[in-house]
Amino acid sequence: MTLTQAFEAAWLRAVQARESDAQSRRARAEQAAAGSLWAAPPAIEVNHLNDRLHSNAGRRETEVGLVWPLWLPGQRDARAAAADAESKLADAGTQAARLRLAGQVRESAWRLSSTRAEAASVAAQARYLQGVSDDVQRRVRAGDLARADALAARAELLEAQSAQGDADQRLQAARAQWRTLTGLEALPQVQPPSPASLADAALPSEEHPELRVAAQSVERARKRLDSVNLSRRDPPELSVKYREESPGYGEAAQRGIGIGLRIPFGTESRNAPLQAAAIGELDVAEAAEQRVRAQHDADLMLARSALQNAARQLDATRDRAGLLRERARLIDASFKAGETSLPDLLRAANAAAQADSAFARQQAALGLAHAQLQQTLGLLP
Repeated sequence: MTLTQAFEAAWLRAVQARESDAQSRRARAEQAAAGSLWAAPPAIEVNHLNDRLHSNAGRRETEVGLVWPLWLPGQRDARAAAADAESKLADAGTQAARLRLAGQVRESAWRLSSTRAEAASVAAQARYLQGVSDDVQRRVRAGDLARADALAARAELLEAQSAQGDADQRLQAARAQWRTLTGLEALPQVQPPSPASLADAALPSEEHPELRVAAQSVERARKRLDSVNLSRRDPPELSVKYREESPGYGEAAQRGIGIGLRIPFGTESRNAPLQAAAIGELDVAEAAEQRVRAQHDADLMLARSALQNAARQLDATRDRAGLLRERARLIDASFKAGETSLPDLLRAANAAAQADSAFARQQAALGLAHAQLQQTLGLLP
């Protein structure tokens, strides 16, 4: 199970995917509305008048008409431009949502890798101490060691077994989180980054999805402001009406067809709130874009520094773990030859085990730092 496969599985079940789909559908609906022939849905008018409740002379009037709201000059193009900007923002938002989810998958995968490595190290230490305890028991029965050594070895073994239980519990919790996030039982296969990949990760990338979202939010606000400026009044209405009028009983009905045009006025009370809202949206979007770009630059610098520091720490912990393992092997051989006491052996074994656990955790820390830099660069798994 690669990170790419795990990420795609997580995306299929993510709430962010549903939100992105809804935003895309809304953007497409706005584009369709902007491409309509009419500024608003047409309407039908029906009017009827008679004198039945008054003189009852048979007078009646019936009028049926259709009303079409018309686009103002330039309004349709401005509305279409705003809808296109909304569509592009929806696409950028989808990429940003995918990247945020990728960060969750990466973090969960490396946390799981660290927990697995630590659990394996603790289990190895418990097996080693089990062997030491068995060996001490045999030597106590043979009279080579005191019973106090057997008790000390047994105590160390019980402590290691307790630590193993804690590590297994943390591993189960990490696996449960992984299943919740991805819906997968298979564990991810992650490897510590190579020096070549570390160098590649430091290279600049294309614009980050979050930056594209911020820039597109500004563009959408500009297009909305243009649309408001070109919509200073409600759309005019063209109407076609058919009218039938009867003066009274026994008189011939009169019929006619008329065409009307209704042009609303654009007043300050109508336009000022709309323009203020559009200008305010643009100001907020521009300020947010500046903040996002500044934060991104800081995050990128911090991620690169963290990666370099994690690589240096990995070299140090690797060397330390190797030295302490070699020391533990030498003391183990000396203990079996009867030249070293049991407390010295146990101290050396514990120090080597702790160094191995630290090395395993640092490997995962380096992988997580590399993944976080990829995240900051806007790269998907």
